[in-house]
Amino acid sequence: MTNFATKSATMPQKPHWKPDLDYSSSRFYIRRMNTTNTSGTDEIPVAKLPLIGFIYITKGEVLVEADGSSYLCQPGHILIIPAQCPFSIRYYHDAAGYTGAFHTSVLSDSKPLLFLTSPIHQAFWFDEAVFMAELFKMILAAFEKSDDVFIQKALDLFLSRIKSGQPPVLPPAVNVFLESAFDPQRPIGNITGYAQTVGISDNYLSRQVKQSTGHSVGAWIDKARLVRAKKLLAGTSLPIIDIASAVGLDDQSYFARFFKRETGQTPSEFRKTMQG
Repeated sequence: MTNFATKSATMPQKPHWKPDLDYSSSRFYIRRMNTTNTSGTDEIPVAKLPLIGFIYITKGEVLVEADGSSYLCQPGHILIIPAQCPFSIRYYHDAAGYTGAFHTSVLSDSKPLLFLTSPIHQAFWFDEAVFMAELFKMILAAFEKSDDVFIQKALDLFLSRIKSGQPPVLPPAVNVFLESAFDPQRPIGNITGYAQTVGISDNYLSRQVKQSTGHSVGAWIDKARLVRAKKLLAGTSLPIIDIASAVGLDDQSYFARFFKRETGQTPSEFRKTMQG
């Protein structure tokens, strides 16, 4: 089994896979993820693995877009991504957990995954979530010791907890809202605009978003606004007043206050840090 332990230890601890590593000869790898206090400057580039990928969250949250849908992974959530399925990390905040990938040849029985054509998003609750966190911790330790036998048995145990045919964790309306809010090709709007896109009332969208994600519609709009602002500040030379307008805030002073409240830095300070 090809071992990426040394390489993965030097990676930034973000919820994505290193784009310049060749995974084609690897059968399995795993690494710990920890984005506590990281800036998350922009959406992480689209990835497509020759392996089946997974993300397990123990803290914080990660928003993944894959196969035309958004998946909000929060503590106790697992996301399994089919091989060759393009996916992108749109947003993350104080996220910790594990990311990795495997080939079906690692498993003692690969039949349950032979027809995996779309992502599987499942929530574990209470004791089961604690058990899964401990299991991934042991899998990581086994990977670092090249203990292939334990890895196979642990992966079989992990996959035995996955239930096919479960309803999606996010309601369809919430999925469409998040996909729209974080789509870099669409202007950032307000709750009424997103409700119209989804085809439901403002109040109904507000209730569904709050109940299923723990955040309000307004909070998600601000998160999307911040992701886009960071990307423009870090990757372009656009004047700050133009960036404010690009994220839906025409008042530059308000944009500066909003940005500092969320990041602890002014837009100019953030740009200097990221481009310096």
